Amino acid sequence: MTSSPLTAYRASFLPALEDALREAVTPWQAHPAALLFDMVEHHFGWRDAAAKKGKRVRPFLLLLVHEAAGGRWQQALPAAVAVELIHNFSLIHDDIQDRSETRRGRPTVWARWGKAQAINAGDALFAQAFAVMAPLQEAFGPQRALEAMRVLAQACVALVQGQVLDLSFETRSAVTVEEYMTMIRGKTGALLAAAAEVGALLAGAEAQRREAFRRFGETLGLAFQVWDDYLGIWGDPAKTGKSAADDLIAGKKTLPVLYGLQQPESAFARRWREGPITPDEAPQVARDLAATGARTFVREQAARLTREALAALDAAQPLPRPGEALKALAQELLGRAM
Repeated sequence: MTSSPLTAYRASFLPALEDALREAVTPWQAHPAALLFDMVEHHFGWRDAAAKKGKRVRPFLLLLVHEAAGGRWQQALPAAVAVELIHNFSLIHDDIQDRSETRRGRPTVWARWGKAQAINAGDALFAQAFAVMAPLQEAFGPQRALEAMRVLAQACVALVQGQVLDLSFETRSAVTVEEYMTMIRGKTGALLAAAAEVGALLAGAEAQRREAFRRFGETLGLAFQVWDDYLGIWGDPAKTGKSAADDLIAGKKTLPVLYGLQQPESAFARRWREGPITPDEAPQVARDLAATGARTFVREQAARLTREALAALDAAQPLPRPGEALKALAQELLGRAM
């Protein structure tokens, strides 16, 4: 049976990407401060072959867009490594700020080695991300390489701005839907947008195609986050791998919650204001939230953003085979049944 383009590209890209990620940090193992390597190795799940690892969506997107824009993925590999290092720097720091003690079924770096050392690990990944991009100058010339670095640096600022907003929402009684969308545009959309844009610019895509690929990445990120918010309350635990009550019990101000709170006299809003929701209450609270129209609203927003992402992909005029893979990736991330 012939494999799909998405499956074939994964089989080509991901092993090489994983090897390049390891190569980027392996020299740290021989340093007197080898603890840095130990922390990074633990975070990436390399110590145990059976450990859960990240899906590498952002670097894979970069390589796939590079192919779709007419490039050769092997040359863009350093940029893909940089994107994944940046993503994981943000995860290590986010775990500290969110006080998350586990990630992918194992202790987070801060939970095992303390907050100070976890900050060091995140800082090292951030710095190394830009160091590993040096070979891009030889492959694409200094102008494109520097532009790629600029795009990623701007994405890092946007990502941090999103995290600042997210943390500020925890202590605010009122957050608007518009503010929430601004937050996820930075926290979730910025790095996906940058990955797609860098893939296109390194391939030499003209400004209009480059911008279309950027919009595809950003809107894909927004749609993914909105759909994840939906699944966090109304998803099937057998498919999502977590209880549908978790987000409500944790008191997360996700998009459906914010929509429901816009109706202050609804049963949902009244219960939310009373304080933490218990596991036993969560199913009824979810039903009350759906009664506000939040469930329908979030589904409609996810569908709208999905259409916008696919329209941007069409506007980018990708080459047929990688373009088909990009469309399949978007459908996979957003759930075919949506």
